[in-house]
Amino acid sequence: MSPKRAPNMALRASIEPTPGAADRKAGDTEIRWFQNMPALIASPRMRSVMRFVEQVAAGSAAVLVMGETGTGKELVARALHDYSPRAARPWIDINCAALPDHLLESELFGFEKGAFSGAESAKPGLFELAHQGTLFLDEITELGTKSQSKLLRVLDGYPYYRLGGTRKVEVNARIVAATNASLEDEVRAGRFRADLFHRLNQVSVVVPPLRERVDDIVPLAEFFLAREKAQLTIGEDAGAALKRHPWPGNVRELRNLMARLAMMSNQREIRLPDLPAEFHKLGSQEELPSTYSLERLEQEVIFHALEQAEGRRKEAAEMLGISPRTLMRRLKTYSAGASRDFADDSLECN
Repeated sequence: MSPKRAPNMALRASIEPTPGAADRKAGDTEIRWFQNMPALIASPRMRSVMRFVEQVAAGSAAVLVMGETGTGKELVARALHDYSPRAARPWIDINCAALPDHLLESELFGFEKGAFSGAESAKPGLFELAHQGTLFLDEITELGTKSQSKLLRVLDGYPYYRLGGTRKVEVNARIVAATNASLEDEVRAGRFRADLFHRLNQVSVVVPPLRERVDDIVPLAEFFLAREKAQLTIGEDAGAALKRHPWPGNVRELRNLMARLAMMSNQREIRLPDLPAEFHKLGSQEELPSTYSLERLEQEVIFHALEQAEGRRKEAAEMLGISPRTLMRRLKTYSAGASRDFADDSLECN
């Protein structure tokens, strides 16, 4: 039996936020709450990021949050709002990949009664709802050309019209955008406006991947376990394996794994044999083959999710914590050299 880790009771006591409570510490782990979303910070790398976020929050410049999928970009955006002078004002968020462009435009900028079929009453847009507060645009690269142009004018301080409107709307909202793609590459490919990129990128925050902040892995794992099963702990052999894993899905992948382990475990401790097979293959980072890359890892995780979902792309996207459109884009990238039978059949999302 593997050595046991003592339960971190301070960490477990902090699972639910206490209204008005200051940030707590569990050992060397800081626990903060932003818009009812918990942030556990143990690594020097993330402490540095959050100090920068707190400093940037005091201003009003647009902020671009960058990082791989699942790293916690929305959490950083929420922290920017909560640390800012706008904290008591509205927080509004939208995932730009969740809606087609024509619907996204009406969501962002609103519409008047009769503007289109089905518009039976006027509706304010998210910009209006975020007035004096913060508007968070996740997956900003999914914004269409027309919406990009309109967003640029709003960022430059110009009033705009609702769809079908005749009266200009003027708003004051701080814009925080996030992306897991390279906006520079999108600009070079002609899919994203260079002027909008520079306007959004007044300040940039890069959220490091989980593999670059290994001190966060076990505290996060314990926190996610405690939410599912209060007394379940992580053995040292399992903890060491978790730290060696490259985590292509980052914190989201870790959270989903802990939920699955908690559901399946009848023990008081997660041990190495309880972890999936891929955790047993890595002895140390030095043992990784020279061809071992993040792109390869991401591809394997996506194909594995598709296999688990029996080819159902929407279900696989939900398992991965990404939108079906993002999954489609990834599969198109892999399709030329893909050897899996389902790769060519997975290019269109349900």
